[in-house]
Amino acid sequence: MTDHTTTLVAAPRDNLFGVCAALGEDFGFNPLWLRLGFAVALLFSLEKVLLAYVALGVLVLVSRLLFPNRRRAVATDVPATAANEADEEEYRQAA
Repeated sequence: MTDHTTTLVAAPRDNLFGVCAALGEDFGFNPLWLRLGFAVALLFSLEKVLLAYVALGVLVLVSRLLFPNRRRAVATDVPATAANEADEEEYRQAA
């Protein structure tokens, strides 16, 4: 059986500074809920929502500069392991 569930991931160009996506990643929730909260709050007070969004953006920027995500840095710097090489060899033989 195949798994038909998909996860929607916004492309970087679809984000406004990536504040909601960064908060969702840091705290482990879907950023769509935060975006919907901002959208509803915009109906009541544009200035307060924009101020809150900018404040959260500055907070995310400072936290990312002071505490970089080590898992993301490690994942990009890890060389191919023996398991990855075995998988690649298996794919080559299958082709």
